[in-house]
This record gives sequence, C-alpha cells and structure tokens, in this order.
Amino acid sequence: MSVRILPDFLINQIAAGEVVERPASVVKELVENALDAGADQIVIDVVDGGRTLISVIDNGAGMSRDDLATAVMRHATSKLPTDDLLNINFMGFRGEALPSIASVSDMEIDTCNGVDSNGWHLDCNTMEIKPCAWDTGTRIRVKNLFGRTPARLKFLRGDRAELMSVLEVVKRLAMARVDVGFTLNNKWRFPKNQDLIERIAAVMGDDVRGRMLDVDAESVSNSGLKLSGFISEPTLRRASSVDQYLFVNGRPVKDKVLVGALRAAYMDVMHAREFPLCALNLTLNPQAVDVNVSPAKTEVHFLEPSHVRAFIIKNLRDRLAQPLAGPAVVQSSEFKVQSSINGINNTFFKPNVSQPARFDFNLVPGAFRVASRAAPIVENPQKPCVKTDFEVAPIDENIQAFDMPLGRVVGQIGNKYIIAQTENAMVVVDQHAAHERITYEKLRNHAIKTQPLLTPIVINMREEDVTAVLTVADEMRVSGLHIDAFGDDAIAIFEKPADWDLDWGTVFKSIADEVRSNGHSSGLNEKLHLKLANYACHHSVRAGQKLDINQMDALLRDIENTERAGQCNHGRPVYKFIPISEIDGWFER
Repeated sequence: MSVRILPDFLINQIAAGEVVERPASVVKELVENALDAGADQIVIDVVDGGRTLISVIDNGAGMSRDDLATAVMRHATSKLPTDDLLNINFMGFRGEALPSIASVSDMEIDTCNGVDSNGWHLDCNTMEIKPCAWDTGTRIRVKNLFGRTPARLKFLRGDRAELMSVLEVVKRLAMARVDVGFTLNNKWRFPKNQDLIERIAAVMGDDVRGRMLDVDAESVSNSGLKLSGFISEPTLRRASSVDQYLFVNGRPVKDKVLVGALRAAYMDVMHAREFPLCALNLTLNPQAVDVNVSPAKTEVHFLEPSHVRAFIIKNLRDRLAQPLAGPAVVQSSEFKVQSSINGINNTFFKPNVSQPARFDFNLVPGAFRVASRAAPIVENPQKPCVKTDFEVAPIDENIQAFDMPLGRVVGQIGNKYIIAQTENAMVVVDQHAAHERITYEKLRNHAIKTQPLLTPIVINMREEDVTAVLTVADEMRVSGLHIDAFGDDAIAIFEKPADWDLDWGTVFKSIADEVRSNGHSSGLNEKLHLKLANYACHHSVRAGQKLDINQMDALLRDIENTERAGQCNHGRPVYKFIPISEIDGWFER
C-alpha cells in the first residue's frame, strides 16, 4: 500500500480526538482563548451538557476579518511571536483548538476588534465570512457536538455529569484568574476582581472559611521560584483530590511533581487516604518548564523537578509547622516538658526496657518528663475543688492563664480529655493526640542512628532500575541510607538505619517504579514516617490514663510550643475550641 497524505478534514478529526474529549474540553479551549485575548468578563452557556450547544462570550480584543479567516486554520496562532517553544506566555499556543472543534461540530464565530466599522460572522461549515452587528469581543457557538463523529457520543456521560465536568473546568480557570469574572449558565457566578480567599470559598465551599493557611514563599537562590496561594489546615481534608487546584505560571495543571510534593508536605499530619485542599500557584522562568507536553496542556515537564519538589515541600512544611500563636506563649523555663529518649542513642527506636512500661512523666524513657516547675495550686476555701466523674482544678488567682493560647487547665474528663478555659472559650484537648505529636516532633528532630556495614549489602537489579534509584540517592541519605552503584546492574548499601532489616530488593524495585512514573520517590521517607509515628503512638500517654493537674498543665504548655500542634501524626485533631457564646446558646442565655 502506497503512502498518502491525509486530507485536512481527517487530520483535524484526528487532532480533535486529542484536544476535544468531551464538552468540558471545548469549554476549556474556548475560555483559554478568551483569557489570551484579554477578556475580563466571560459568559459560558451549555445546553444538554454541551451536546446541543456550547456558547462562550467574552469582551476581549476580538479579531479582524483576516484574522478570523486564519484562526480556524490548523496550527494558526497569534501566541508564538517567535519560534521559541520554551518561552510561552499564553494559555494556548498550539493552534489546534478551533479547527479541531469545527471538525466535529457546527461552529459559528461572531467577533469585532473595535477598529473595524462592523463585526464579522464566520460559519465554519461553509467557511463564509459576512459582516454582522456584533460590536464587542467574541462569541463562539458550538452546536451539535460530535454530530459528525457519532461514535464519540457513546462515550459521553449523562447531561448532568457533563455539566459538572464543565463546571470543574470553569472553577479551575476562575481560581487561576481572580481578576476575571466568570458566569456559567447564569447560575454559577465568580465576580471580577474577587478576593482570592472569597473565590476559594465560592469554589470549595463555606467550610474552608477561617481554615486556610496563606502561603507566600520565594527561593533565596536565583532560580526565580515563587509559591503563593492557600493550603488547608490538616484537620480540613477531603476524601479525594477534587479540591486541589495547582497552577504553574497561572496555568491549571495536574502534575505528578506538584501532587507528590503536596502529599509529602502533609505526610505526618494527615492520613495517607485523605487529601488536603489547596490553591497554589508556582511561578518560575518559562524556560525552566515545558508546557508543550500534551495537547490538553495540563501536564508539564520541569527542567529541575527535584529542585522544584524540594522547594515546595520545605515551604509547605514550614507553613504547617508554625506553632500556636498567642499573646504570650509560655516558655519552657516556666512549664517545661523535657525529652528523655535515652534508647534512641543506642538503636533506632528501641526504648529503655529497664524502666517501667507504664506512662509516668517523671519515669518513662521514650516518653516525656514534666519538670516540677509548674506554678503551685492554691486552694481557695471559698472555691473548693469539686469531685465528680472528673477532676476540677482549683483556681489560682495569681496565674494569668488567659494569656496562654490553650488557657488554664480545669480538669480531666473520662481520663481522655483535658479541659481548659481561655477568656472566651472552653478548650478540649485529646491528651493522647497531644502527647503523640510532641513525641513525634522530638523523634523527627533527633539524629537518626545509622549502622555502617563492614560488608555492603548488594542488591541485583535491572540496569534501568539502578539508574532510577540512584537519581534519588541524596534524598535517601536523609533517611539514613547510604547507597551507590555496584557495577551496572546492582546497588550496594554501605550504611543503613540501625534497626532496619527490610527486603531491600522489594524496596528498591518499588522506588524505581515510582521514580519512573512520577520523577521522584517518597517511599523511603514514608517508611521512616511510619516508624516514627508508630513509636510515638506506643510511647505516649494513653487514653484512659489519669493525669494530675501539673502533668496536664505541662502537656498544654508544651503543645503550645510544638510544630504542627493542631493534629497528631495520624491527622486527628489535638484540640477543639468551643466559644462561650456557643455554650450560652445551649442554655438559651
């Protein structure tokens, strides 16, 4: 069979299979064109989930007659003034969207550039251009989508499902451009110049209000990396990644490097099967990222992915690590919880078994002691200590406890929860979760005890697996593992954490697979986190453990100065504030 050149209509339909997957894809391409044209108001309407009609109207620059005729030609674009594909400053640039959409639908365009005395109308079926009364920006109407390729209709979902996909596209673009107003079906509206946190609430739901942490970080090197936006408190999470909005230079993306960095940053404050919320924009030199990876332009390749990943993880972890803010956080010289991790000095996480296994702040190594410097409890005969099913602490009028972020200890209920009071709220603290976080942070900041090997452990692997594993060798050093190549088809372990006796062949194979798939691996760090988390869980005060007033007070004072104090390393909340005004409402006061 001889080689032939495919006709244009078939070439466009092939391209449409890559660019136009469903109605949401059409909306994405048309709205991005509107943004590139400088529009600040965009109105989208879809009928029957987009099957019957998709209409996008913008107030952008519009087109002249000649530009309109050229715009629907394959690979025609105004967004690459030079031939440099590594210097892209627009949402679109491939010149495939309009001809691809036109090849699988009945498309009409009305436009006016504000210079011509009239607007122009193009019927993409006949390619005939006529004058029209359109006077501002551009309107594109896509009718009978996939009417020319009916087999594609079989792959569309129900009208409501397709509409929700369109809404998700609009949300992502609206999150990227808060300076632009978006309206979908006259029902979903995102006002122009909306404050970012207000737009986040409009997109993600009102439950995010007051629970998002602002991020504003810039690389100290000359790499030009900047990270800005918001991330959720660890106790605010979703069952899926639906509310993770990630952008690179303002472009919505679904990138494995960014997703992996976000997961790693939350690794020790959120369960692995739960997902944080975020709206994060990574800004960097356009020449340091390739956006010409997929026709949908949702994937990118970074020139230095490991540098980008490390930058994101560090800054997000730093933001999550900020301790409780308060008018006067009590310093450890007044209420001090000291570390006593004696066993750590000999083996990796082995406790000193010569001491009692039960919890006692003063006795148990591997847990934490409470120094006996807490202010004395002054009994007041007019305010006796009432004994009920939990202990109520006598009030010491000499302590200004309301200046402490977690307030003054009142007592313990159910031998599980510490009750405290601030000026305007009651505080309930989960004693196990609080002490678990303190223990975990002490362990995490403690130097890992490693074991040099007289005879290296040699793991035979495929050559491509060896190469993949060695790309993350420096990251493994953080977990106490020193490796190097042992020929072309093997890896040698020269030093390892003291008590890690793992199936290293399986571990390295898993790491190699992850590196080839995502460009990085967090597997070893996750194993380290699990060991720390398990040790912290088993060597912290238990639920059901009775504590005296000094122990409770010292625990609260220490958690106030602990990083990531709002949740334990499994993601459970450590404390809850109940406003006094809310309690008043319970009793109709």
